[in-house]
Amino acid sequence: MVDKQAVLAVDVGGSHVKVLVSGETESRRAASGPTLTPSEMVAAAVGAADGWKWDVVAVGIPAPVHGGKVVSEPFNLGKGWVGFDFAKAFGVPAKVMNDAAMQALGSYEGGTMLFLGLGTGLGSTLIVDGVVEPMEIGHLPFKKRTYEDYVGERGRERLGKKRWQKAVTEAVASLTAALEPDYVVLGGGNAVKLDVLPPNARLGSNSNAFTGGFRSWDKDAPAVPPAAAA
Repeated sequence: MVDKQAVLAVDVGGSHVKVLVSGETESRRAASGPTLTPSEMVAAAVGAADGWKWDVVAVGIPAPVHGGKVVSEPFNLGKGWVGFDFAKAFGVPAKVMNDAAMQALGSYEGGTMLFLGLGTGLGSTLIVDGVVEPMEIGHLPFKKRTYEDYVGERGRERLGKKRWQKAVTEAVASLTAALEPDYVVLGGGNAVKLDVLPPNARLGSNSNAFTGGFRSWDKDAPAVPPAAAA
């Protein structure tokens, strides 16, 4: 029997680059930020993972991904992500996907699930009967601005906690009416700041991003279509 390959899961966010290798239990992190380039991210991830060994890599990035490649620059990071060769940079085979899709994949429990990542921005993914469909809901019009302007970090800071929580509830209701999911999972760093969850919503865990990265290399896990990952 051949042992399963070790997977390094890398969750790239606007504040931190977080890493975990399969078989380990404690994740590690390095600083991110609005000027972070992909080369700097790889260096930070490898540095944070010092002492671990892995055979393949799964990377979640806050940007649209098609065919395993980033197709537009992340809104909250630096430049140079489009066309970047992650496999070459890491020196091992790499799967690249939208960061919300990676966390959604790790959160999925069957049926139709809408995942919303409340972090620096707003990540979004729909999984229907095991098929992962990353989305870019965050920049769609909502109220007088966009969904991200209300429920992302800037919205939380601008509105204050009470009004931000109300905006999250309204956003979930709007998207639930449009997409008709069986359930909604709220992840991202700010989800835990909600005092009350919207109807039909459950709280996800940021560690599910790592589970999603591991699952992306598991042939028996829910499928990430070619448009979303390599």
